[in-house]
Amino acid sequence: MIRSEQERQRIASVDALRARGIDPYPAPAFPVTHHCASLKEHFEEGVKVKLAGRLMSRRIMGKASFAELQDHEGSLQIYLNRDELCPGEDKSMYNDVFKKLLDRGDFIGIEGETFKTQVGEPSVKVTALAVLSKAIRPLPAVKTDEEGNVHDAFTDPELRYRQRYVDLVVNPDVKNTFIARSKIIRKIREVFDAKGWMEVDTPVLQSIPGGAAARPFTTHHNALDIPLYLRIANELYLKRLIVGGFNGVYEFSRNFRNEGMDRTHNPEFTVLELYVAYKDYHWMMETTENLFGELAQAVHGATEVPLGEHTINFAPPYARVTMHDAILEHTGVDIDGLDEAGLRKACEDQGIDTDESMGRGKLIDELFGEKCEHHYIQPTFIMDYPTDMSPLTKAHRDKPGYTERFELMINGTEVANAYSELNDPLDQRARFEDQLKLADRGDDEAMFIDHDFLRALEYGMPPTSGIGIGIDRLVMMMTNQTSIQEVLFFPQMRPESFETAGGDADFSALGVPGAWAEHLVAAGFTTPQDVLDAKPTQVHQRLNGFRKKNKLDIPALSLEEVSAWYEGAENPAS
Repeated sequence: MIRSEQERQRIASVDALRARGIDPYPAPAFPVTHHCASLKEHFEEGVKVKLAGRLMSRRIMGKASFAELQDHEGSLQIYLNRDELCPGEDKSMYNDVFKKLLDRGDFIGIEGETFKTQVGEPSVKVTALAVLSKAIRPLPAVKTDEEGNVHDAFTDPELRYRQRYVDLVVNPDVKNTFIARSKIIRKIREVFDAKGWMEVDTPVLQSIPGGAAARPFTTHHNALDIPLYLRIANELYLKRLIVGGFNGVYEFSRNFRNEGMDRTHNPEFTVLELYVAYKDYHWMMETTENLFGELAQAVHGATEVPLGEHTINFAPPYARVTMHDAILEHTGVDIDGLDEAGLRKACEDQGIDTDESMGRGKLIDELFGEKCEHHYIQPTFIMDYPTDMSPLTKAHRDKPGYTERFELMINGTEVANAYSELNDPLDQRARFEDQLKLADRGDDEAMFIDHDFLRALEYGMPPTSGIGIGIDRLVMMMTNQTSIQEVLFFPQMRPESFETAGGDADFSALGVPGAWAEHLVAAGFTTPQDVLDAKPTQVHQRLNGFRKKNKLDIPALSLEEVSAWYEGAENPAS
């Protein structure tokens, strides 16, 4: 493995600590009594404390030093005086361990007493110090000047998402987003549990990827020798539970869809699904807007929430607009009475690309998604979807050709999708068969027929309303984020390639003496090809300079020895 100079120095410190009888990764628990932020908030002088966390900075001033300790709550200044930390003859804990062998990012435990400095800064005077974990890699050095300007910030999105563990340490505000996410999920559970609805678990591996129109991930079960799919939705399983007699069930479901990735889509995502018997979509609209108002209060203490250049008002009631009226308002197209050919022409007139696999429902969806969706910034229920778009939804009680379905739009993005659930088994079977016809035309998002679900419906399901709420998108709205990657600890990314260093045998094969082979990587030549890519004179100078700097007890190399490595090698430097 390739190591930087700082990493090699830190590894040397690990060895030095062990040589002094100090385990850099001790097994015993450290008895923490206080945490930084709460200690600071309720600060009193003269309190005996035990704290643990990362050493984030040091200001060494001879026999005394100040340092910053950061734990999961925040940070606090600590003060170390050599003679108080080491009251006896042995001063090595301060002179050697703290000053020389510890680095920024190391975990330490301290014992001491609270006090305020002359400028009134809450601090802890350290009387005992323990090494808890030695960090091998240095953290990014993010600096803030006196005016509050941040320099060398760790802001590159790809690095932040790949190394979220570093992001959380050096960008403390990132942690607040995930604290808010946890608070939202806890509040939803609190509200639903108070209503007597039961949280359940349903299968992630499914023999039929039902409940949504989406492209699934496929896998194979070796013991059963059958294909399986990662779930795209849990809807059909939750409805089975309503058939079985539960009044209300909900699940925080990890779903997987083998589709595109952008600022609002990740192939793995979290959806809350709720199904309640004897309710309809009007009831679900009221339930949803009341829930979202409570969530905003729980996170922000108010129903008005900043989101980019907008302020979103989550206080109910929300606007209600039919799909027909939304498309008519923003495109001038009246979808009533238009057949597939008419809708295809309407899409083309609007500059929307189509293909032959698109049926009537998909064409209407394209019209709304491309020309209407982005207009709905404030929470708005888009309701009464055409039957062609909604194969699992009950037919509208008053509008032939439409269903009792709504989607909740916020900031131009769908956050929730809900129905008066279709409980007519014969109608449901016919809808599934229509989906098969779309699949035959090449629509790879058409639904499968789930015969067991149809069998369950034939035993009878009471009138039911169900909803799916995208938790990731909801958290985005509640935390002023414009990218779904910002609300996922570990968003999906392309695999990272790791460069590995050449081994001693690789260098020895080049002709490098055995005593030197183990030092070439540390000197900056990670592979034999790195040596060959440099000129012999450059290699000669660098290696002998490395030998002198590190006081290696090995013979110096002559230029003739180094030049011999290039003889017969492929692609040597000219």
